[in-house]
Amino acid sequence: MQLLGSMVFNVFLIAWMLVFAITYCVVTPFLSFRGRFWMAGVMTHVVFFAARVLCGIEYTVEGRENLPAGNHVIFMKHSSTWETFGIMILFPPLVWVMKREILWIPFVGWGCLLASCIAIDRKAGASAVNEVLVQGKERLARGAWILVFPEGTRMAAGETRRYGSSGTLLAAQEGRKIVPVAHNAGYFWPRRGVLKRRGTIRVIIGPPIEAAGRDAREVNNEVQTWIESHVVVPSDSAG
Repeated sequence: MQLLGSMVFNVFLIAWMLVFAITYCVVTPFLSFRGRFWMAGVMTHVVFFAARVLCGIEYTVEGRENLPAGNHVIFMKHSSTWETFGIMILFPPLVWVMKREILWIPFVGWGCLLASCIAIDRKAGASAVNEVLVQGKERLARGAWILVFPEGTRMAAGETRRYGSSGTLLAAQEGRKIVPVAHNAGYFWPRRGVLKRRGTIRVIIGPPIEAAGRDAREVNNEVQTWIESHVVVPSDSAG
């Protein structure tokens, strides 16, 4: 039954995303940035409702009180498609750093442009970092939060790699804090495959970390250590 529910959910997700993307591209030019973010949140609520009914996936959030006043930089674990939806309802209005290739997907890419996402060529090295800094500063000045997936791509549950420096440099140069966010969605909604796993995803928002005036590598190590140590491994996945 779990496999059947997962298959039905995947079909629904494709259909819903197509309908929503077309609607979003038509409607959002007439909405403010906050209105566009609210509309993306509606999309997420529908997806998460379907995931709960068809796959038995729920979620909890801890540490919302750790989100500081103002707008800052969020570092979030990236191990699943779940968090690409979740960011629309877990945090204040934000833009996220994404790989440029997504812009080439009809409707989905156009929607990301309308959402003011920061699209970069991840293979461009220093040029990509500079794009995050230039565009990130402009978005921060407009009042948006910036969300970075510091691993640069989705990692399998239980895995990680060295965090990128662009988000840390942005926070340091703009005097913003870094808010670390851990979750275990990859154990329930794997980055590959059809089957979803029944259970409750735990999202943990950590205390903000100062970046200004500090060595970027030192800050990255602190953020990565906090995030990776707070990913809650489901009991039947341990060992």
